[in-house]
Amino acid sequence: MRLPHKTLEKSLFSRGYRKIIAVDEVGMGSLAGPVVVAAVQFNKRFFRKRHKNLHWLRDSKLLLPHQRESFVRELLKEKNFEYRIGYCFPKTIDRVNIYQAARLAMKRAIKKLSENKKGKTFILVDGKYEIKGLKLKQLPVIKGDRKIFSIACASLIAKVFRDRMMVRYGKRFPDYGFEKHKGYGTKFHRVMLLKYGRSPIHRNSFHLI
Repeated sequence: MRLPHKTLEKSLFSRGYRKIIAVDEVGMGSLAGPVVVAAVQFNKRFFRKRHKNLHWLRDSKLLLPHQRESFVRELLKEKNFEYRIGYCFPKTIDRVNIYQAARLAMKRAIKKLSENKKGKTFILVDGKYEIKGLKLKQLPVIKGDRKIFSIACASLIAKVFRDRMMVRYGKRFPDYGFEKHKGYGTKFHRVMLLKYGRSPIHRNSFHLI
C-alpha cells in the first residue's frame, strides 16, 4: 500500500515557509448533518522527527473507526501540531449549496489557525481548486488525502470530529440511526426517512429518498 508522503511539506519548508496548513472536508455527500472541515498546521520541527506511531497514517476512508481514533490521539500529543475545525450546518448548505458551504468552512478553519501568526504560511487544499478569498499562497491537490501526509491528517481530524457529532445527533434523534451511518444514504437511513420524514438536521436541498 502506498502511504501519503511528506516530500511536498519538506520542500516547502526548504523554500522558506514557516508554517504549513492543510485542509480537508468530510460530509459532502451526507443527507444529514453538517459539512465539517479540519485545518491542521505543522512547523518544520515536526518533519525533522520520525513518528513511529504515525507511520501507517493515511486517508480516513481507508481506516477503521478505532484506527482513526488512535491516530488522532497520537497527533494530539504532538507539540508541533495544531488544528482547528470549521463547519456549516444544513441551513447554510441549503442556502449556498454544498460546495460553497465546504469552502466557507475551509476559510473559517484556516482563519482560526492563521490569524495573529507570523512567518510565511502555505496552504495545501484537498481537491481541484484553490479557495477563493484567501491571501495566503495555496496549492490544491486532487486526492490529496491519499498523497500528502498533512492533508491525510486533516481528513482524519475532520472525520473523527464529524463522526462524534453524528453520534450525539443519534441520541437527540434516535429514530434515524445517525450514530451508525453518520447521515449517509444507507438503506436503513432511507427507510427511516420514509417512515418518519425529515429531521431538523436533514438537508432540504438534497434528494433524500
